[in-house]
Amino acid sequence: MTDGRGDRHWRQHVWPRSRPYSRGLRERLVAVSERLVPPAAVLAALLVAWQAAVVATELPTVILPSPIDVANALLETYPTLADAAIVTGTTAAIGLVGGGVVGLVLAFAMTYSRTATRTLLPYIVALRIAPLIAIAPLLFLWFGRGILARSLLVATLTVFPMTIATLDGLRNTPTAYLELVESVGASRTTAFLFVRVPAAAPSVIAGFKIATTLSVIGAVVAEFVTLQSGLGYLVFDTAAYLRTAETYAALVVLTALGVGFYLVPVALERVLWSDS
Repeated sequence: MTDGRGDRHWRQHVWPRSRPYSRGLRERLVAVSERLVPPAAVLAALLVAWQAAVVATELPTVILPSPIDVANALLETYPTLADAAIVTGTTAAIGLVGGGVVGLVLAFAMTYSRTATRTLLPYIVALRIAPLIAIAPLLFLWFGRGILARSLLVATLTVFPMTIATLDGLRNTPTAYLELVESVGASRTTAFLFVRVPAAAPSVIAGFKIATTLSVIGAVVAEFVTLQSGLGYLVFDTAAYLRTAETYAALVVLTALGVGFYLVPVALERVLWSDS
């Protein structure tokens, strides 16, 4: 048996603790819905308009497949699409990491030395200006047509945004921060590692975001040229044989892959500044 005072005591101790948790969970759900509902609504509206346009114009599937046709193609060819996505994703990831590491090293060197800046920066800019479709045949002639060669082509795209963004962040470190570490007798290396690098993190993440999208583009271009495997090859092959629904299905998977790559730096950014 329990008296009324025991019930009141229990409610006073349990409810106040549960309310903040439930309120926090509710706020998170509202925040997630506010972030997801608008793009989902736009996507639904586009799909409805697309389906209505196909029905109204009565265009053949070979010219404009309906969303239902594309969905059926996704279900029928998903093993092939999954294998192709793995190839494209691997190519893009290797090129992204390789170009990112090279870009960071170049930015560090140019921050330390103006001579390195005058020497390296023109070549970095020239590499980005040169058309990718013109560089690709040369790289494949020298290094073959495998994943590593295709990843090297991707790296020629990703190295530029990583280098420029990192260099900009390192050079724009607040002067007050640098003067503070100098006042306590810190070495140049210490100031670089513990002041310049953390201050440049937002710029590095911004460059990383650009590089992720370029890595997928570079991988697709490489697959267009080599015509061996990957989503780029599937898009080319299905379009050449007028399997338009399968072409759209490959494009859907390619888009999802690109969005997935872009969400990596977004997630990293949230982790780094979640407490800010």
